[in-house]
Amino acid sequence: MATGVTSVLPIHSTYLVDEPRFPFCKGCGHTSVLRRLNEALVELQIPPHRLALVTDIGCIGLADGLFKELHTVHTTHGRSTAFATGIALADSVLDKGSLKTVVLIGDGGAMIGLQHLVHAAVLNVDVTVIICDNFVYGMTGGQGSSVTPECFVTATTPAGNIVPPIDLCAILKASHAPFVARTLATDPTFPQLLQQAIAWEGFAVIEVLELCTEFAVPANNLDGRKLRDIADRNGWTLGVLADRKDRSTFVERWKEGVVKGNGGQVPGDEILRPVGKVPMLKHAKSVILAGSAGERVQSSAGLVCGAAIAGGLFVSQKNDNPVTQGSGFSVSELWFSPEEIVFTGIQRPDIVLITSSDGLKDVLSRSFLDRLDSSSVIYVDDSLPMQETKGIVHRFPFRRVLGAREAALGALVFAAVRQHLVSPEGLQEFLRKHYRGNVDELFARVDCLQETRTEVRA
Repeated sequence: MATGVTSVLPIHSTYLVDEPRFPFCKGCGHTSVLRRLNEALVELQIPPHRLALVTDIGCIGLADGLFKELHTVHTTHGRSTAFATGIALADSVLDKGSLKTVVLIGDGGAMIGLQHLVHAAVLNVDVTVIICDNFVYGMTGGQGSSVTPECFVTATTPAGNIVPPIDLCAILKASHAPFVARTLATDPTFPQLLQQAIAWEGFAVIEVLELCTEFAVPANNLDGRKLRDIADRNGWTLGVLADRKDRSTFVERWKEGVVKGNGGQVPGDEILRPVGKVPMLKHAKSVILAGSAGERVQSSAGLVCGAAIAGGLFVSQKNDNPVTQGSGFSVSELWFSPEEIVFTGIQRPDIVLITSSDGLKDVLSRSFLDRLDSSSVIYVDDSLPMQETKGIVHRFPFRRVLGAREAALGALVFAAVRQHLVSPEGLQEFLRKHYRGNVDELFARVDCLQETRTEVRA
């Protein structure tokens, strides 16, 4: 049984909200899946705060609001397994590994994110994936998917599907998944199979064959009894297909190979922890750092955030850049706080740093400057034009003094010290350990900015 799967008081008679109203079409298999999932959780009695339910885009993603107390994460299409993998690994490394992570994904999302499923299986991370397979894209109009059976009528195969379906379980079994199972949503043993999968130490996946009553049933004259016929016709074996106890989990192997090799300690470069210093900051402050791709905007933000963590602060960093990666804007949205950060969105930034025309265009497109008030501060490169804003504008020659490659880092270092986000000594100490450039020269150039700055109020 997995870590954290224990019987504790009080006994939970249900994990669903009171009087749940399932939002699915009448007869949809998703309702049965969620009821059976609840039954399995009741039997396992996992504390709700030790449960994370990760859902995909699609009808099954509506499960988020049906469960109470446990953690829920609603993700982008096909990426739910990747998010869950990150959650499980972070919990195992940073905490006690007592969080049980469960993924709910449809067959469409599973195929869109197939690489994520394969990677989680290869890693053998402690995640349970429930694939709700109704053979069609039920959310977008009943189109065929990669697991649509032959001869199946869908919106995109009105004369019947003429290509063979992919065997998801075979792919994951070949990807070294230690626990693989396939069942029917109507099978009376389904809850017990779910218990076995959730309690499994490592990666476990169950493909659940079910009905889409809106599209698949009317077009194919289906009912629950014919699900088994579909499985037989396509050679899809039901029950437990893989039950391997010879594989160590990724975390076990990582601790054996990496942590043991580091004298029993997690390598310091991988986890940042406060070093006992008293935070200088008394209230949370938000920062927008906007520059150009390729000019180390996001890595610079990461360095200063690391120094803030070492100084005892809570931080969050959210990055954005175009799909082209190496051209256009690059932006980091940051929070620095002496208390835990519960919401990472920024409506009205306290500090805005703009080091290039690309960064300025992005800041303007998001209307950040329109939302500032008289307490907001803008540090902008002196080569850039500025629109009217209620914030206080300070112009500095970031690019001329620091150069394009260090303009973002130097601007953020300058603002972090000036706004008392971190101590200068603590920031220098951290950068000496983690920054590959010349820290003394960087700070000397930042000092020059103080001598050449001009200040205006727009």
